[in-house]
Amino acid sequence: MRRFLLSLFITSAGLLARADEGMWMLTDLQKQNEVAMTELGLLIPVNQIYNPDGIALKDAVIHFGGGCTGEVISAEGLVLTNHHCGYGSIQQHSTVEHDYLTNGFWAMNRQEELPCKGLTVTYIDEILDVTDYVNQQLKIDPDPNGTNYLSPRYLAEVSERFSSEQGIALTPGRKLELKAFYGGNRYYLFIKTTYSDIRMVGAPPSSIGKFGADTDNWMWPRQTGDFSLFRIYADKDGNPAGYSRDNVPLKVKKHLTISLAGYKEGDFTFVMGFPGRNWRYMISDEVEERMETTNFMRHHVRGVRQEALMEEMQKDPAVRIHYASKYASSANYWKNAIGMNEGLVRLKVLDTKRAQQEQLLACGREQGDDSYQKAFDRIRDIVRHRRPALYHQQAIQEALVTGLDFMRIPNTATMLTALKSKDKVRIQSATDSLKVVADRYFASVPFPEVERIVAKKMLQTYMKYIPAEQRISIFEVIDKRFKGNSDAFVDACFDYSVFGKKENFEKFIRKPGSYKLAFDWMILLKHSITDGLLQTALAMTDANKNYNAAHKVWVKGMTDMKQSAGTPIYPDANSTLRLTYGKVLPYEPADGVEYSYYTTLKGAMEKEDPNNWEFVVPAKLKQLYQSKDFGRYAMPNGEMPICFIVNTDNTGGNSGSPVFNAKGELIGTAFDRNYEGLTGDIAFRPSSQRAACVDIRYTLFIIEKYAGASHIIKELTIAE
Repeated sequence: MRRFLLSLFITSAGLLARADEGMWMLTDLQKQNEVAMTELGLLIPVNQIYNPDGIALKDAVIHFGGGCTGEVISAEGLVLTNHHCGYGSIQQHSTVEHDYLTNGFWAMNRQEELPCKGLTVTYIDEILDVTDYVNQQLKIDPDPNGTNYLSPRYLAEVSERFSSEQGIALTPGRKLELKAFYGGNRYYLFIKTTYSDIRMVGAPPSSIGKFGADTDNWMWPRQTGDFSLFRIYADKDGNPAGYSRDNVPLKVKKHLTISLAGYKEGDFTFVMGFPGRNWRYMISDEVEERMETTNFMRHHVRGVRQEALMEEMQKDPAVRIHYASKYASSANYWKNAIGMNEGLVRLKVLDTKRAQQEQLLACGREQGDDSYQKAFDRIRDIVRHRRPALYHQQAIQEALVTGLDFMRIPNTATMLTALKSKDKVRIQSATDSLKVVADRYFASVPFPEVERIVAKKMLQTYMKYIPAEQRISIFEVIDKRFKGNSDAFVDACFDYSVFGKKENFEKFIRKPGSYKLAFDWMILLKHSITDGLLQTALAMTDANKNYNAAHKVWVKGMTDMKQSAGTPIYPDANSTLRLTYGKVLPYEPADGVEYSYYTTLKGAMEKEDPNNWEFVVPAKLKQLYQSKDFGRYAMPNGEMPICFIVNTDNTGGNSGSPVFNAKGELIGTAFDRNYEGLTGDIAFRPSSQRAACVDIRYTLFIIEKYAGASHIIKELTIAE
């Protein structure tokens, strides 16, 4: 045992010296990370980053839209995030006449700032370790051996009890979120304030904000200005409020100082944000399962849909605008799945996982503790039994749920019940309600012919990967009524179904009948998809019995093993505020190949291809480049920087995260990872994993020199 721990300590000491792996809890920074961060180059005390008793940098970092990160960069609530994080809002305001996706948008005064329906930003006011309190509550729980320790509903009840006992005031917009960490071995309570009046201030054209598009996505080197600007509005007292013309820009308690000093190779950096999900505590069987189910389906199904969509988007600007956000979201994790699988094989991650798990199992055997072995065996058995259902579920999800926008057809159960009752009052009420939701539905799918094309591809793809005897029930109808021709079935849906086209619905609503709804092709397809998801979920629920309990034991064993060797620990990402740190560093993706740690506008000019929409360079940007009109944002050598890379531990959700220098000043905005580092969600490889960031100097250059929005620059606090 002593030899084992010594070996583990030596391995961990190497990791600690590197200190670039980890999505660290802010509450643990002072105890776990401050010394290592200072040794790497941090020039400020950690309590200036996170201070539970005062204002710190953390108070300028917000959860943007629930899936990204943003940073507050002015005293009047100006928020900087990624272009791709603001993409849905930019699209929301775009029309063929006002195509902000193509041309960009800049509000030249507060009156021109555009309210973004449905967009929110959330501050984290306090973070409390409530592990002891939750464990006490679990002891008196009616089902102490159940799974309430991970139930969001149960944890919400516990958080309410805690807040009541502690006298925590909850005002409109202020909420509690209690989450489990380390598989349920620790608990943190987040006290949050959410603002819902968010307005768009600025966005570069997609030729800047998405330069390189799908080709360059997840790649390095990059030359994309992936940023956008929004503003938080509140009522006159600074409280969260729904949109109102009377609302005013929020007077924030903290905003970031921007540095124009740049960086050099080896400089210390740190990043704060809301990483979404990763799975560092998976056993090797789970990694293999992920590769062969989720990643496989994302790769092979999304690729087909995207090809069909892109062909239609290039034909019609209105189609392009409508599907732009959906396409971008789909393509993002399509390429991620491909890169992750390639990387897991290339880096032999399964072998590494097997070695790690054998270390823990050996430790248990030496201690005479069989709990780790039992947990490990239980997880392996669960994975073996659930894999077929998970594979099928992912096929349904990717091809028939995510892949088919028109399957958001209205629920007709109330209408059908009313028709069967023959009660005229109920029928009229149900009819009126259905008209309202149907109008919203038809507005959301304005291009049924595009939906028809995609649907044919998706059903064919589903059939390719799921054997006939396992397919959802609608395929029995397709086989019998359409002789197995899924294209003919799709045509029948759009030609004859109530929701196939607006004329069909209007005809139905003039003389509604229960028979038409009960045997409508689109409705039957939706019911079949829902049933397929239910059946696969039930199959996995049965297989997954006791998974959480086994996973909790396994995670505790892994963390205890690390702590015994003196290694700091961190939980898997779960969309909570974290910090990661490292350095500005180049990397070598292959033998004889080395990538620099930054890119310049020169690279964008070299990639320019006016015949390829992904690599178009705006004329004004070319003029600025040719005249070297970079203002105070150029590097000392006169070049205009665009992007740089750091070896911090980022994942999805970190998009838009502020990148800080050693003084805690903003030097960039994280937006992506490199292709070679996509294994990072499962296993971090510091030699190859990098986070790509937009240089703040390029952001300001585009705002001032390209957009002419110098009034925005005047809002900022800038250190030369």
